[in-house]
Amino acid sequence: MAVQIFGSDPEAMAQAAQMVETMGADIIDINMGCPTPKIIRNGEGAALMLEPELSRKIIRSVVAAVKVPVSVKMRKGWDEERCNYQQMADIAVAEGVQAITLHPRTRMQFFSGQADWQAIADLKNHIPVPVIGSGDILKAEDAVRMV
Repeated sequence: MAVQIFGSDPEAMAQAAQMVETMGADIIDINMGCPTPKIIRNGEGAALMLEPELSRKIIRSVVAAVKVPVSVKMRKGWDEERCNYQQMADIAVAEGVQAITLHPRTRMQFFSGQADWQAIADLKNHIPVPVIGSGDILKAEDAVRMV
């Protein structure tokens, strides 16, 4: 069972990861992609795309706290001027993350517009861990086209 956690405090995130691992989580996913205002206001979810060093500390603390694989879900960036998904993926991989899920829209796009599937391909070619694509899969044919 994969469990997704979110937050902005490295120590609290490590404790949350340990708790869900104890409860049976096989994979722990760090949410750096949620665009909703109530999450963003707390510096969590996609707001972490604006904070590379805080994100590094969170990822490092979670990876060190558990024995199960850790993944990160992220967005393409905050807005079109700040599309830093490759930089953030580099940080995640350097800190021991085993997979990245990319929702290839910016936080400012929310869920509007078309997902940039090319960003998924670019990230897959950029990092050595598996990349999971997210966005605009409405039917089986869409999944085939994304791949």
